[in-house]
Amino acid sequence: MIATKAACQLAARFMARKRKGRPIHGWLVLDKPLGLSSNQALGRARFLLQAAKAGHAGTLDPLATGVLPLAFGEATKVVSFAMDGTKTYQFTIAWGEARNTDDCEGDVTATSDVRPDAQAIRDILPLFTGTILQKPPAFSAIKVDGKRAYALARAGNAPDLPPREVQIDRLDLISAEKDHARFETDCRKGTYIRSLARDMAIELGTCGHISVLRRTRVGPFDESAAFSLEKLEELSHSAPLEKTLLPLETPLDDIPEVAVMESEAIRLRLGQAIRVPQQMQGEVLITTSGTPVAIGMLEEGVLRPKRVFNL
Repeated sequence: MIATKAACQLAARFMARKRKGRPIHGWLVLDKPLGLSSNQALGRARFLLQAAKAGHAGTLDPLATGVLPLAFGEATKVVSFAMDGTKTYQFTIAWGEARNTDDCEGDVTATSDVRPDAQAIRDILPLFTGTILQKPPAFSAIKVDGKRAYALARAGNAPDLPPREVQIDRLDLISAEKDHARFETDCRKGTYIRSLARDMAIELGTCGHISVLRRTRVGPFDESAAFSLEKLEELSHSAPLEKTLLPLETPLDDIPEVAVMESEAIRLRLGQAIRVPQQMQGEVLITTSGTPVAIGMLEEGVLRPKRVFNL
């Protein structure tokens, strides 16, 4: 009995250490595979890196593949900057069937014999470019009275979500076949590609759903720098996986940088404001000797830390 109790205590201490993980900081561009949720993919990558803290920037449905930026350690403090970046998707619309999920995983709700040709498709693309109104899919993570829309939809109470403005910067037809067409788009935060496919089909006098969806870019993160889970597993046997990480400040390229002395950095890390000679105003990245210190706000020569990095 005593031995069993000691073994349990030892196992508990081991699990606590295992859950704690290592303090690593930076970004990993994961090529999310088909069939995994974003949280499942994050969990596998975090296990391989044995990281103490991790998060992802921009959810991908299990049906979707491609770029899923993963933030580790202090990089989780700038996830919102990555999520605000422009995203690029390649997708295929299958004509002739509407699905309740607006993708190939759902139940068929309507059918049509109409099959649009390439010119008809090109003619409608300007209607879906720029700032447009888009009704989110019922199977989405939007909260309705505290509950996720997809949970209500699965229970047979699909919510009627109001349309909202989204920004689509580019929408190109790549190829068109009889029963499907392939597209590429650049869009902003909040855009649902499933809704885009549904609405394009309706405008063309037919119905349709997403059959293939791949994200190739999120802000500064693109598929050329992405690692598959299989590649990460392979690399884990030969080299530290930290070498696959991009710097914490990667998604911060669009905000100005203010360099300070180490003595000033110490004060900023303690939450104190300092005076600097810069004339710029607004949000800045504060660094010292090339190391990120904080995201700060600069107003009338006074620099205040907003989010401090513990590096």
